[in-house]
This record gives sequence, C-alpha cells and structure tokens, in this order.
Amino acid sequence: MANRSGELCLKVRNLSIEFGGLKAVSGFSCELRRGELAGLIGPNGAGKTTVFNMLSGIYIPTGGEIEFWDARGNIHLAGKLKPAKLNRIGIARTFQNIRLFSNLTAEDNIRIALHSGRTAGPLDAMFRLPGFYRDEGRMIAQAGELLSLFGIENKKDELARNLPYGEQRKLEIARALASGPSLLLLDEPAAGMNPQETENLMKLISRIRRDFNLTILLIEHDMRLVMGICERLMVLDYGRTIAQGLPEDIRKDPAVIKAYLGAEAAASTEAAVSAGEGGHG
Repeated sequence: MANRSGELCLKVRNLSIEFGGLKAVSGFSCELRRGELAGLIGPNGAGKTTVFNMLSGIYIPTGGEIEFWDARGNIHLAGKLKPAKLNRIGIARTFQNIRLFSNLTAEDNIRIALHSGRTAGPLDAMFRLPGFYRDEGRMIAQAGELLSLFGIENKKDELARNLPYGEQRKLEIARALASGPSLLLLDEPAAGMNPQETENLMKLISRIRRDFNLTILLIEHDMRLVMGICERLMVLDYGRTIAQGLPEDIRKDPAVIKAYLGAEAAASTEAAVSAGEGGHG
C-alpha cells in the first residue's frame, strides 16, 4: 500500500504501553511529514524515551498503531516489527545512554551498520573473490565519508571507548546514518555537551537532515537546541501529550510551563500574557 500523498513519513495513533498495570504512555498520537525536523520534549520521566522505544521496536505497544512509510512509499505497521526489521525499512535511532561497540574502532562501528548493503555473498568472502574486495572498498570509503562529516576521521583507528564523550555522541549518530534511514530518532543528542559543542551539533543536525533527505524526531532537554532547530514540538507529561505546536507557541503555553515549573509559574505567565494582550487593546 503506497502513500499517495508522498508526504507522510510516520503516523502514530493512540499509542500506549503498560508496565505491571502502570501506564507509562497513554494515547500518544503524532504525524511526521517527510523532511520534517520535530522535537519531543517534557520533564524527566514524562515517557519520551518510552515512545522512542516503541517507535524503534524495543517495546511492543499494548495499544495503538504505528504506521511508517519507507523511502519507496510503502506502508508498514511498525508497531509489530522488531528493531532489525525496522532498521532495514528505514528507521534508525541513537540512545540516551550511548551504545557503541566499545571494543571496536570508530571505523568498524560504522562498517557494521553498512553490512546490510553488502552485495557480496558468503562464497565471495570465503574465497576472497573480486566482489568481496569491491564491498570492502566501498564500505571503507563510506565509513571515511561519515567520519569526515562529523570531524572525527583522524580517530578512525581509535577504539570507541577511548574517544572523548562528545566524539562518542557523534560516532553514534554517524553509525545510525550508515544504515541509510529515512527516519532518524535522536535521543538527547546534546547530553553532556558544552555550549560550543551543542552549537556545532545544531548546525550538524540541520545539515544531515538536508544532505541525507531525512525526517528527524529528537528528544532533548537543551531548550536552546530544541527551539533553535525544531520546526514543531510535542510535549509529554506523565505519559500524555499536553501540547503540540510551533516552538514559539509551546514556549508560552501555560500547560507546558506548569509541567516544567509548577502551577504557580504557569499562572503568573498566563496573567502576564493576558495583561500584555489587554495593553495592546
């Protein structure tokens, strides 16, 4: 079944999950258009990473539906698929806690993600036929391009565990890109970065969205990053969506302010906005 409009990339309807009778996410819905860069925000424990875990197949939803349109326009019921299958059809992600192959080099971390695109078969590898060497050369070249894009090409032979924290973050995003996704889920990509690193990351995310023709959904606590690059925001609190809209509207939404700062702050903000509107009357 094809996506005739050619616009939708992801459609989530009433997504829910329970753990031991406790609803971690309840009735989450969203739509992502192809090429969009959107953010999922909310206080700690709001359910953001749980949503990502359902979108990437780590958790199976107990309710709701996830529809994903791949790069060819074919629709998949993604909520029923395992992570490896989701990755093959075009969904890649990074993790809040970095998950690299720590005992492998930076280059090999990326080459692993490139293996799904191999054309050589077992016999090519066993007998070292020309097809094997063509594949190896192509993967080395692609890994080099990705490392260069993230400015860590000189670390290709370093073990992942020995890289500085910020470069491990970059390597994890590069590895996700190596699988050739059309939808990239970034879970707190700026976590642990200093302001300059965050600024550079903002530019890099915008660039890879454009150069790789990606749809990106990110979770981030750094509001400067979120407000600076996201075109639309969704806000979760206690597993429920409390707001969706443009960043400038979300910034002054009383429900969002209440979720982050408490009821008193929300009331003060609402009063200030009302007074401002009255003053222009």
